[in-house]
Amino acid sequence: MNESVMKSSSGPKQQIFSHLAEIAAALAHPHRIEILELIAQGERSVEDLAERIGLSLSNTSRHLQVLRRARLAAPRREGKNVFYSLVSETEVVTLLASLGRVGERNIAEIDQVMQAYFRARDSLEPVSRLTLLERLRDGSVTLLDVRPTEEFAHGHLPGALNIPLDQLDAMLDSLVARSPVVAYCRGPYCVLSFEAVAKLRACGIEAIRLEDGYPEWKAAGCPIEC
Repeated sequence: MNESVMKSSSGPKQQIFSHLAEIAAALAHPHRIEILELIAQGERSVEDLAERIGLSLSNTSRHLQVLRRARLAAPRREGKNVFYSLVSETEVVTLLASLGRVGERNIAEIDQVMQAYFRARDSLEPVSRLTLLERLRDGSVTLLDVRPTEEFAHGHLPGALNIPLDQLDAMLDSLVARSPVVAYCRGPYCVLSFEAVAKLRACGIEAIRLEDGYPEWKAAGCPIEC
């Protein structure tokens, strides 16, 4: 085949690959993945993100700029404050979920963490979105959102009761009569729902986790409330 034809035919593909590589590079830092998980719950200010991740404002801003250039996050200015949200929310959440599945399947160290922390706290199979939708329709479960209140306010599963994890101990008695409980939080690697289910079961309350979290539920097109 003519060499010039081969080069010209590969030009558009190489341009696309270059942009895809920029997205991959933007994901190549744990703090940036954590930022994406946080803004998947709802829009957040730079100051709030810095506090939650434990970074300085300047470092947080640098990470956000990388995500902005890769078209994964977008800023909104309100006075002196800058807020960030996901771009193409469904696609970004799906991308992160796919990244997690590849990691779990191919990287032994991830599987070791899953075994040592997550499965040690809850070895039961989580409930799927489809099954939860059916159980919500017949009213056979109590849905418990254990994320912070401000995240719940941005959006949540329909009919969910919001009890942040740090308030759960004080509310356990009120949940006894509501059993069984399905708990959820930010996503598949968020520890909040694992800890909540462990607390509930220790008190004799029938409890199980949702298979992932609010962003994945929303990305799948399932109903939400705000």
